[in-house]
Amino acid sequence: MERIQVLVCAGTGCTIGNSGELIEAFEAEIKSLGLDKEISVLRTGCLGLCGVGPNIAIYPDNIIYKTVQVADVKEIVMEHFYKGRPVHRLMLNESDQDTNEVHDINKTQFYAKQKRIALHNCGVIDPENIEEYIAKDGYTALGKVITEMTSQEVVDIMKASGLRGRGGGGFLTGLKWQFALNETSEQKYVICNADEGDPGAFMDRSILEGNPHSVIEAMAIAGYAIQANYGYIYIRAEYPIAVERLENAIKQAKELGLLGDNIFGTDFSFDLEIRLGAGAFVCGEETALIQSIEGERGMPRPKPPFPAHKGVWGKPTIINNVETYANISQIILNGADWFKSIGTETSSGTKVFALGGKITNTGLVEVPMGTTLREIIYEIGGGCPNHKRFKAVQTGGPSGGCLTESQLDTPIGFDELVKLGSMMGSGGMIVLDEDNCMVDVARFYMDFIVDESCGKCSPCRIGTKRMLELLELICNGEGTMETLDELEVLAATIKDTALCGLGQTAPNPVLSTLEQFKEEYIAHIVDKKCPAGVCKALLSYVIDEDKCRKCGLCARKCPTNAISGELGKVPYVIDQEKCIKCGSCVTACPFHVVERK
Repeated sequence: MERIQVLVCAGTGCTIGNSGELIEAFEAEIKSLGLDKEISVLRTGCLGLCGVGPNIAIYPDNIIYKTVQVADVKEIVMEHFYKGRPVHRLMLNESDQDTNEVHDINKTQFYAKQKRIALHNCGVIDPENIEEYIAKDGYTALGKVITEMTSQEVVDIMKASGLRGRGGGGFLTGLKWQFALNETSEQKYVICNADEGDPGAFMDRSILEGNPHSVIEAMAIAGYAIQANYGYIYIRAEYPIAVERLENAIKQAKELGLLGDNIFGTDFSFDLEIRLGAGAFVCGEETALIQSIEGERGMPRPKPPFPAHKGVWGKPTIINNVETYANISQIILNGADWFKSIGTETSSGTKVFALGGKITNTGLVEVPMGTTLREIIYEIGGGCPNHKRFKAVQTGGPSGGCLTESQLDTPIGFDELVKLGSMMGSGGMIVLDEDNCMVDVARFYMDFIVDESCGKCSPCRIGTKRMLELLELICNGEGTMETLDELEVLAATIKDTALCGLGQTAPNPVLSTLEQFKEEYIAHIVDKKCPAGVCKALLSYVIDEDKCRKCGLCARKCPTNAISGELGKVPYVIDQEKCIKCGSCVTACPFHVVERK
């Protein structure tokens, strides 16, 4: 009988949900029934189903259980493993309860349109065991490269594949490597940018937690391609699980001679180390990252020179992000034509998105380039929950923009999203519904940018602060049409004059919401109303005196004593001067006579 494997998600989200306790509970319960020789329990990386974690996968039965708690373990072991009957109430994939025939997990709504390349092995292998990675052809690509190919041949494959950087800019990876290879220097460097800072983004973290060796192998391949022998993985300290698994993976690779001197018995040597960042968003910009590695304050440098010519310690350096590296070994093993056949003419391969916000299926999604936004949001994501109306999708994080219902049939690609006033960025995708105020969304991202600006250039340091002040005026009902004009002019000026890419794209959320939802800005300014009912300064709570039951429940819950009346005799009213718009009165009233206007 084929051995059963219980793969327990041990990514950050599921770990917070006590997946560690699940592993212990499964091991104990399986052992108590004498099944430990037939069933293995393994920790693994993210399965992508972040909204319903902790989740576990059962192989070879090809079943995924969602939102598993320790209390469910005994039932799963007894019913599924001992009696052979799946626990239907916990299953993600549907099954025929009469025959116990399980439908293919890959045909479920969440997985049907996905294709895993960058996420290969995530949720399949134990990320802390190098032997499992090797069993899945791990380090085969590195062996092929350094024993059968020249550096130029490796670069040529990357160029032919059309792989573009997945960190935001979308620059051709092979071309970047060619620039570095062409440089003559005794020392060159390879850097992995794992400083993932976009709000709501967790693509790189999940790859490092679920398949760290894919990045290590790819960095060694990159080192061979540009003739570098040392690398740095720059990762934010807020990713402790990813850091721990990287440290373990590097140690294991060194022990097996896959890092260090004379790899595979050749003249090629390559080693790397981890550098922890302090969580500065600006250090996602490559020249600021280089400054941080060198021990300086993370601030962008003017370009040119570009890092491929003069990077860390003044030496030729290539910088790619985690997801970009996660594609490399697959391209080497399967060929450039294979990768080029996936996606679109100008955007090859797949893209990983962190799908979040007002969406039914929150999680990590990898789809071929050219998949439409509608397919991701409605077919994979399941649309907005609670029958709410879709309003917009924000892509590209603080550097991106908002797209509307009319743009959802746009095929995803680097150039296509830029044409619409947004960008792919590193892959954050936040869905917004009718309850979101677009002016408030723009204010949120601008507040983030102001807080994270390094302050080196005046357009970003002063201009974004001024933009935030203008947005706050509008949200507070104090703005005028002149305020709106000033906001647009300032946004365009910053876009044209900021030093680095982060500063130049900082106005994007404001510009895109102004273009797509200008009527909401005007409502805040002219009507002094927030259509979504989000901006507190423009809200008011009113009790319908004719319907008031005079019960006093609202007055008891009011934290500022803004509600007055007489129990059983006089209807209650709200003093608008004292009201702090907390909404406690709405929650407290069982008769629904308190209105928010």
